[in-house]
Amino acid sequence: MSVLGLVLIIVVLLLMRVNIILVLAAATAYIHVVLAGSKMEFYYADIWQAIDREVLLPIPLFMLAGAVMTKGSLADRLIQIMVALTAPIKGGLGVAAILSCSAFAAISGSSTVTMLAIGSIMYPALLKEGYDKKFALGALCAGGTLGMIIPPSIPMILYGVVTETNVIHLFLAGVLPGLLLASMMAGYAFWVNRHRASHRWDIDRIVVAVKRGIFALALPVILLGGIYSGYFTATESAVVVLAYALVIELFIHRDLNFRDIVTVTLDTTKLLGTLLPLLAIAASLNAILEFDGVPERLVEAVTATVQDKWLTIIAINAVLLVIGCFVEVISAIVILSNILLPIAEAQGFDPVHFGVIMIVNLEIGFLTPPIGLNILIAMVAFRESFGLLVRSVLPFLAIMVIALAIITAVPWLSMALIPQ
Repeated sequence: MSVLGLVLIIVVLLLMRVNIILVLAAATAYIHVVLAGSKMEFYYADIWQAIDREVLLPIPLFMLAGAVMTKGSLADRLIQIMVALTAPIKGGLGVAAILSCSAFAAISGSSTVTMLAIGSIMYPALLKEGYDKKFALGALCAGGTLGMIIPPSIPMILYGVVTETNVIHLFLAGVLPGLLLASMMAGYAFWVNRHRASHRWDIDRIVVAVKRGIFALALPVILLGGIYSGYFTATESAVVVLAYALVIELFIHRDLNFRDIVTVTLDTTKLLGTLLPLLAIAASLNAILEFDGVPERLVEAVTATVQDKWLTIIAINAVLLVIGCFVEVISAIVILSNILLPIAEAQGFDPVHFGVIMIVNLEIGFLTPPIGLNILIAMVAFRESFGLLVRSVLPFLAIMVIALAIITAVPWLSMALIPQ
């Protein structure tokens, strides 16, 4: 009867169109007090402890840095370098779109920020050059998702926080899978546009583009080099990116003023107002589930039913792909990580490798209806219909599913760069 009451509360609140954060808060409070026999004081304490952690600091800092670079010109200068370098390739501008997304993902750590920053410049440029509209939309929506897997990645930080997995190891684990995805997408961009005329390789244009974008080009090198050499931590890397972006945009490029900084700071704060409560509630729910031994019982039930390692991970992938269609990535990570990870570990999967598998699954969810976030944002940003956007991403979805299978089956891709 108690479980029925929980289901009833969730259904009623959803039917009343109550905000999902409040639904989760009410459901978690019910689990604490009614199902687990705990007290509300412990619920409040869990929520406070969830957000009173230094490991969360990189998230708002990376979000703010991405907003600063999108508002300024760092993204545009990065794009011009990629366009100049890919000019002699057939379909070079399409390849440049994917490469620009990859490079910007290594700065911003966010899928939607990457898509908006690159898409706002590349979409009109692709159409002007006569590229098919569906290809242009699909390339930018799919290229934007690379921000989830190419480090530094905000979802990776979240997964690390929730599962207490080393964030630096997760960053390292995302490098080769990210390059695999980017290469496959760029290869498709070349193949589908192979009949288009190419342009000559203009050395002068490349030199000019590199000079204009030298600070944008240096940022991923500084950031990733500092992280992987151990010179600074994930938190310190976020501070470096934000400070670098502010100095470059305010004092060197001078494309932003202090009023712009106030605007992007307020916009980022609004986003955090959604993220942090969700993370705190999910952490509280995880705490009570762990206290009652729910993950252990779930692992025992699954392992007793399914003995085969690969059948288990295929089932987990299928579940994550379906969930990605309906639940946005942050909610999925904070709610499901500590439920699915013990099952994967029981079958011999390393937590870091499983983190990459989970994030790639949810990365695909950015392109799947009905809640594909990149599709929904692209509707507004590019002023195109939902149906057209869904059709445009289908080839890239196929590519990403193939890449997911490779990443799942070949642990070396995720673990090769991690120090033993």
